[in-house]
Amino acid sequence: MFQVGYQPEAVAELEGLRAFDRVRILEAVERHLVRDPQRIGGQRKRIELGEGDIIYQLRVGDFRLFYDVDERGRLVIVRHVRRKRRKTTGEIL
Repeated sequence: MFQVGYQPEAVAELEGLRAFDRVRILEAVERHLVRDPQRIGGQRKRIELGEGDIIYQLRVGDFRLFYDVDERGRLVIVRHVRRKRRKTTGEIL
């Protein structure tokens, strides 16, 4: 099991959402990121940022959560919670 932490930017982004969306996102975090955050497929993917940097993405409806995984510390850090709309992943990241 992994612990989940949130960067201040992600907390602010979550607080700016409707309660319905926030609950849906937090339920998805509990369902997908606590047990196996590095699993790829379905709603999750791994994004290579270059120079060895990697970030993971979880899709929850029209929202994208970007997070890091610290395997040794058994910790997931949610960096951002962004609405995708018609933008590319690169544009919202």
